[in-house]
Amino acid sequence: MYPEAKLSWRSWPFAERPLASSLLLLFLLFLTIFLYRLAVVSWQMPLFYFLGLALVYGNLLPYFIITEYYIYEDKIMVRYLFIKVERQWSDFGCFYQDKRGIMLSTFQMPRRLDPFRGQSLRFSKDKTEVPALLEFLQLKIGRKY
Repeated sequence: MYPEAKLSWRSWPFAERPLASSLLLLFLLFLTIFLYRLAVVSWQMPLFYFLGLALVYGNLLPYFIITEYYIYEDKIMVRYLFIKVERQWSDFGCFYQDKRGIMLSTFQMPRRLDPFRGQSLRFSKDKTEVPALLEFLQLKIGRKY
């Protein structure tokens, strides 16, 4: 189906950071109760409650699911639970790194639109893929900020 990936790894922040995950679950529980009392009990508008929770949980979904990354010679493939994203290397103009991953930007310099147009690559817990990934991105994209 696909040729052999040059590099691949998995990331699951929920399991890799248990303290942060516990605090997040406590916050989500508090938020769910607070929004229920506000939107359903006080305002009597359950639609706002369900829409608000759908937005919050939908934005946090990548934190809770396993993400698999596959680096090929001509493209990158990111697989979530039910979604597969494939992007060609020619789509990206630069990349930059933070402590948890790398952002592939569609622009020649980092921009605020990168989370919407670019592709985020989260590192695994042990970060064994980082040196090979940085070397490969330097060859394919070139511009590192």
